[in-house]
Amino acid sequence: MANGQWYPPEWPDRIRALAEGSLTPVVPKRAATVMLLRDTDAGPTVHMLRRRASMAFAGGAYAYPGGGVDPRDEHRIRWAGPTRAWWALRLGVDEGAAQAIVCAAVRETYEEAGVLLAGPTDDSVVGDTTGEDWEADRAALVARDLSFAEFLDRRGLALRSDLLGAWTRWITPEFEPRRYDTWFFVAALPQGQRTRNASTEADRTVWIRPADAAASYDKGELLMMPPTIATLRQLTPYDSAADALAAAPGRDLTAVLAQARLDDGEIVLSWPGHDEFTKHIPAGGAPA
Repeated sequence: MANGQWYPPEWPDRIRALAEGSLTPVVPKRAATVMLLRDTDAGPTVHMLRRRASMAFAGGAYAYPGGGVDPRDEHRIRWAGPTRAWWALRLGVDEGAAQAIVCAAVRETYEEAGVLLAGPTDDSVVGDTTGEDWEADRAALVARDLSFAEFLDRRGLALRSDLLGAWTRWITPEFEPRRYDTWFFVAALPQGQRTRNASTEADRTVWIRPADAAASYDKGELLMMPPTIATLRQLTPYDSAADALAAAPGRDLTAVLAQARLDDGEIVLSWPGHDEFTKHIPAGGAPA
């Protein structure tokens, strides 16, 4: 392959089935993912994990911590930062859904990276979260034996929504069997906390400069889905995590959804606003 663009071999058949009307699109599930940033002398680095090759969705691809919304993420919790109404307006959803999406971003970052964007007061953040008692709670969250609201309440913590910046929104193509409506956020690694590979879905984690990750993708060394490499390129101009967070409120959150059309027997697959991902698929052939 010329680069590291993730491209499942079953896509052409599914695209043709969708065009013919024999494939009914799956309703996408709401999800959130977080680009966790850490400043270095060489500029900000982003925390990425490599999905296990055995994963049904995007196996072997590099991604950020994230996952689907838990229905219990709408349960009332102690909340700091912009109001739920502010987030509803920013994300383009109702207040309950806005809370659930922000909660999913914070919860999944803790579940998969061990980093918690919450604190005992509205202007503080917890420190080291690597003790055995923290790990027991994290495991209970992963198993869904404990809701995020119960976890925060038990520890007397408030979710720090002000530590997140909504960056972009992507929806999995209609021809995919697993679909997600995903909001991407940026956040800075809190002082005193450190990441670790806490995810059973990942076999490797790295801190890497966005420009370096993009260069490795361009060489075909790192496999990524279009939203991942697109957001990496968007992060490259910023000199610090604070600069990226400051830019987030001005970002357009219009959802990016792939489009597939038949053109003289050829399938043309494109992502609006992201020409680099366009694929031309001859009838019965491989993408070009």
